[in-house]
Amino acid sequence: MAEWSWVAYTVLEVLIAAACCFGNVLVMCAVCFGIRDSLREPTFCFLVSLAVADFLVGVAAVPLAVLLDGWVSLIPELCLLLSCVVLVLTQASVLSLLAIAVDRYLRLHTPLRYKALATQRHTWIGVSVCWMLSCLLGFTPLFGWHNYSSPASDSTNTSSTSFIRPPCTFLSVISLPFMVYFNFLGCVMAPLLVMTLLYTRIFWSLQGRLKDSCPQSRASLLREKRLACSLALVLILFAGCWIPLHLMNCLLLFQGPQAVTQGTLYTGILLSHANSAVNPVIYACRIPKIQQAYGQLWRRFLAWLNCCHREKAGSQVINMQLSH
Repeated sequence: MAEWSWVAYTVLEVLIAAACCFGNVLVMCAVCFGIRDSLREPTFCFLVSLAVADFLVGVAAVPLAVLLDGWVSLIPELCLLLSCVVLVLTQASVLSLLAIAVDRYLRLHTPLRYKALATQRHTWIGVSVCWMLSCLLGFTPLFGWHNYSSPASDSTNTSSTSFIRPPCTFLSVISLPFMVYFNFLGCVMAPLLVMTLLYTRIFWSLQGRLKDSCPQSRASLLREKRLACSLALVLILFAGCWIPLHLMNCLLLFQGPQAVTQGTLYTGILLSHANSAVNPVIYACRIPKIQQAYGQLWRRFLAWLNCCHREKAGSQVINMQLSH
């Protein structure tokens, strides 16, 4: 790829990383401090989990994507470990979305049991399970499904040139069959299909209830439908941003390196990372409670600026009086 194209790719990655960090910190602050008792609601706990994963994409995944593009030479084990971090964060996003879908489904279809199930303790156990499963699935290549050979097997067939380490790239250590058969089909597509079925059931049920509802319950059902639409939109955007990159991996596996140009691959990587920057915008535009929390944070920020300005002005007046 031309040098100017690589520079454009790097600049866009930096901008995406900054947007991921700022937007998702804002989401976490809005939910944790701006919405009263929000962490008692499972949906918002899982939204915080998703925001943490998206924030870590900006902090870790994007810098690693730029770094693991042949710019550094690392021992294969370290290169593999850093590459797996990206897989862990992707899996955490998928499982957080799945947990949100399950929560909305249970809330709608088992309202009597839901209050007993959706306690704060159970919710945080669910968040912990999501992250533990993400680590287990994302670090699977460390247990043997990777591209490089062990040092013992290499030592019998290599010469002194073996001490020259090749550049570290994602696909130099992560197996394409692993990415296609295990990660894409098993860890991404299977949960996405389950979530699609759950949201289909949710919308079908809500539509039927709205037809037969009384005016008192209609407002509550409409709020539930609006929230479900917003969360489904987050799911659709996740699929739209990540599936193209996985389809490119399928082409690389079945047709070889010539099937996907480097520029196209970089576009897919940028699109997948951009998903983590888009989610906070969706929350702000579509979820009323988060809109209100953003407003409260903004007012507090303006009040803090005003207070600082007054203190500064007051200190200047005092200094002028003392000087005279």
